Amino acid sequence: MPAELELIRAELVADPDNAWARELGYEPVFAAAPGARIALIGQAPGRKAQESGVPWDDASGVKLREWLGVTDEQFYDPALFAILPMDFYFPGKGASGDLPPRKDFAPKWHPRLLGRLPDIALTLLVGGYAQKYYLGASAGANLTETVRAYRDYLPSKLPLVHPSPLNFRWQKKNPWFEAEVVPALRARVREVLA
Repeated sequence: MPAELELIRAELVADPDNAWARELGYEPVFAAAPGARIALIGQAPGRKAQESGVPWDDASGVKLREWLGVTDEQFYDPALFAILPMDFYFPGKGASGDLPPRKDFAPKWHPRLLGRLPDIALTLLVGGYAQKYYLGASAGANLTETVRAYRDYLPSKLPLVHPSPLNFRWQKKNPWFEAEVVPALRARVREVLA
């Protein structure tokens, strides 16, 4: 990681708001490098990604890379993909899955990091938290409406449902996603990375 990004990372680790994560031995899970062409904004790392330090290091990540039409090598090349979840730490388990990312985290850290990534041509917004934050009033009434309107946000942004196995039911109920959105996603990713 270049010096200016490493400095931000060190500040992030030292931030008093992240003392709980330091106490648990957590390192922030994100990847970025100057020259990155695609920003991938998700929710927060899962337990497995937090433990390995590798973003999207689970079944969701396998599915996501399949949707993107990229290899593991491409996906994990920070000069191609900047991976900046809404919170860089595993938030813990809730009653029905992982807890949400902290609301104040992305506003504090994303502008500083994205400000050092001037070549981002496409921002992928995975899940409702990222979509609400980055699309604001232009987001649909719910995730399904937002993702269905993906053309409205291109060429610079593209909203996606989370690729979690927990969302396979949603995907089955919404076959237009695999039929329309995934091919458009792959085409735009190819174009940006060409």
